Amino acid sequence: MNKVLIINASVRNERSHSRKLTQLFVENWKKKKPDDHFSYREVGLEQIPPIDEKWIASAFITPHDRTEENQSGVKFSDKLVKEFKEHNIYVIGTPMYNWSIPSGLKSYIDQLMRIYETWKFRSGEPDGDYVGLLKDKKLFILSSRGDTGYGVNEKNEHMNFQTTYLKFVFGIMGINDITTISLDNEEFGGEIFENSKREIYRKIGEM
Repeated sequence: MNKVLIINASVRNERSHSRKLTQLFVENWKKKKPDDHFSYREVGLEQIPPIDEKWIASAFITPHDRTEENQSGVKFSDKLVKEFKEHNIYVIGTPMYNWSIPSGLKSYIDQLMRIYETWKFRSGEPDGDYVGLLKDKKLFILSSRGDTGYGVNEKNEHMNFQTTYLKFVFGIMGINDITTISLDNEEFGGEIFENSKREIYRKIGEM
């Protein structure tokens, strides 16, 4: 049985296209794998606190030096990291805001990027050689974007700090099995957008 964590990042609710993508994913997945367990983490409509000085003071203490007192700055982070580790499949539904990701999703990632918990330096000292500590995980990125052409060798590739960043940062944590599906053309509306939706909904239905 898989444990699937759905992460919604849009600050919109009913009008969110990325939320419709995750909903469709869940409906389709449950039909094919009814025994799998689903959990939800809201990072768009509920505030994820950004990291601060107290967080940094706690996060970089090596495991054998940790105490209840010096770990007080990462109590909420510990909860998120524990939840994340307990799942083996992740589904991120996120819009593109200003060519990047919503601030709530960035805060969530900052809370997860914990040395000695989700990544480490290979030598044990800062060496630029990052080793992911999460193994046998699968990530689906379901994104919505106003424009189009953000793929490899496409006209707006250089402006894509959304899916490229997500693949990179979760790769640092050790998650390299990543599938990305993007719903484009929202800002154009009309038949262009409807065609995009039909194609993306079809792709999700075939997963």
